[in-house]
Amino acid sequence: MRSALAYTPRPGILQRARPGAAVAYLGSFVVVAFLYSSPLVLAAVGAAAAIAGVLAGARTAVRAAVRMGLTLALLITAVNALVTDRGQTVLARLGEWPILGQVNVTAEALGAGAVIGLRAAVVMIALAVYSACVNPDLVLRALRPYAGRSALTATLISRMVPLAAADSSRLRDAAALRGPAAAPAGRGALARRLLAGSLDRAVDAAATLELRGYGLDAAAAPPRRVRSRHDRRLWFAGLLVVTAAIAAKAAGADGFSAYPSLQVPVSGATLAISVLVLACGFVPYRRRPRRAPATATRTASVVARA
Repeated sequence: MRSALAYTPRPGILQRARPGAAVAYLGSFVVVAFLYSSPLVLAAVGAAAAIAGVLAGARTAVRAAVRMGLTLALLITAVNALVTDRGQTVLARLGEWPILGQVNVTAEALGAGAVIGLRAAVVMIALAVYSACVNPDLVLRALRPYAGRSALTATLISRMVPLAAADSSRLRDAAALRGPAAAPAGRGALARRLLAGSLDRAVDAAATLELRGYGLDAAAAPPRRVRSRHDRRLWFAGLLVVTAAIAAKAAGADGFSAYPSLQVPVSGATLAISVLVLACGFVPYRRRPRRAPATATRTASVVARA
């Protein structure tokens, strides 16, 4: 069973571009997500990252990231509402709780938690598109002359995380198929088995890397760079998003404030940066080549045979 977040070769722009261009394009969405707290801008960033993933063929990865991101966002919102009692608008007084003390749920705490959760969900979507569309082997090849150990570690992580997710799914299916007479397998047992399998895989990977000479300090050959005609488009879009976001931020586009009262102003600059980011989500769009008519194809084949 293949994980939805695992890299899959596809004929998309993000897959054909060099890793630097793809990382710059997707990384610009992450930069905007951490620069802004406006829900409108964050929603535009999340929609742009999702659109880019769908256009690149990573629809399954986007769907999984949205599901996990929304779950995490709801959890962050609930936790922030319980542990933070700042704000003027009290929605509920839940009395005394152990450790937490007096718990008062305020609209401002809910709003601040929702923004933090939305930011986490947006970043998860962008990272999911990166994991599914950017070849980790090419990333390792590009970074090895500059930071070989760090590049190898990051590449192994991007490979192992989808494998661990697939192992977890297989373990749950196997536990469900044991039959009604078998003792139920709890989450603790599944977690221990997953950890043991991950450690075994890590030992095997370390032995393989040692046999291939990754522990030696031999000089690495310079990477062979294969340019793509889509690189400029991705570089330009990433630079445009970051530059426009910084300029709009300086112009006061992000006026969100949670405390002491919830304020979500929507200015012209906020709308402009939101529309720009959303439009840049369509950069990976690739027009499909038109198919030649059947008669023309038959004529060409006859001429070729003659």
